[in-house]
Amino acid sequence: MVQCVTAAAEPGLAAAIVSTPVVDVCCDLLELLGGVSDGRPGQGRDHPVAAVLALAAAAVVAGMRGYTAITGWVADVPAGVLADLYMRAGAAPARPPSKSTIWRVLTDADPDAFDTAIGRWLMGGLAARTDLQDTGEQDPGETALMQIRLDGKTVRGAKKADGNQLHLPAALAGPDAQTSVIAAQAQVPDARTKEPAAARAMLGQLDLSGQVITADALHTVKATAKLICDRGGEFVLPVKENRRALVDALDALPWCQARIAHTATDRGHGRITTRTTQVLPVPDNLPFPHVSQVFLIERHVTATDGTPISAVAQLGVTSLATQQASPADLARYVQGQWAIEALHWIRDTLYREAHSTIRTRSGPRVMASLRNLAIGALRLSGRTGITEATRWAGRYMTRPFTVLGLAY
Repeated sequence: MVQCVTAAAEPGLAAAIVSTPVVDVCCDLLELLGGVSDGRPGQGRDHPVAAVLALAAAAVVAGMRGYTAITGWVADVPAGVLADLYMRAGAAPARPPSKSTIWRVLTDADPDAFDTAIGRWLMGGLAARTDLQDTGEQDPGETALMQIRLDGKTVRGAKKADGNQLHLPAALAGPDAQTSVIAAQAQVPDARTKEPAAARAMLGQLDLSGQVITADALHTVKATAKLICDRGGEFVLPVKENRRALVDALDALPWCQARIAHTATDRGHGRITTRTTQVLPVPDNLPFPHVSQVFLIERHVTATDGTPISAVAQLGVTSLATQQASPADLARYVQGQWAIEALHWIRDTLYREAHSTIRTRSGPRVMASLRNLAIGALRLSGRTGITEATRWAGRYMTRPFTVLGLAY
């Protein structure tokens, strides 16, 4: 494993490392980026693709949002750091890349290969972090299940000539919202292609053994459930009106007679939220494959004085057997789905992704991937407040390289 530690270049950095876990990854990020092509001929390059992508990634960790901001930040990278990066990428030291070079690389880079490299690096870091935090309290023979959350995000400013917007399904893996990272990202090719099909193609590239897949009701599809189980995974999926036969079958069950198996209450933001979970055996002839349990989660929100605000009922199906997942576990998986929405919210609020007008070739998707990488790397470094983390990273030029494992 490559452990990412800087030399004693920054005053006080050693003390910061004690309180901020260093990312430990199974593969060097620069090596992984070396497998990404931008279509340029191999000879005569002053700026290797891997080095330019690494510089852009470091700039985004520091909070840069677009090509101009990235170029300005890269121009201030210390000469020694730049020279080391280029030599490790197999090139002679050079001046910082110009805006046109950065633009050319980011708009022509192979987005599939780039997302694969990012997913491998982040998942390696997540596995290493999980190993370090393992307390050994798990029962013998019990297998811990990692949650993978599916959701798509539209990059609204990236419109094509036909008016269609870029839509990117992604898979977020991890135990909670603060430490989860993007495992994979794909692209819906055109308006005629549906998100579930693109998501299945993305899941087909992941090792789903020991993973629990959650998603919104759009992905409650027989083909998706079958693929997950065929690849050794499990699913917890909501059921809504878009699956009429399935929702009718579940709605007809005797929920009024089922006991409330789990209750949880949260207080915050001037509200009290109470969630109750009921679980029933699978009915005969349920029109959905691989289901082991069905559930109903009701969420009641009131003001602190008891005034009702909202009440929502959520039906769902899961392949997890009762010995694999208790009602409390099912409630946790369903609630944990919001973590990927939180990541998308960070991209829109901190990085202003929804307002970006970048639209040329691979540029919009590559920039979205850089934001995924930056957020994941900061989380793996132990800094879960991403807005403050980018400020912290931007206050010293070598910090982003340390976070990404690119400084030695």
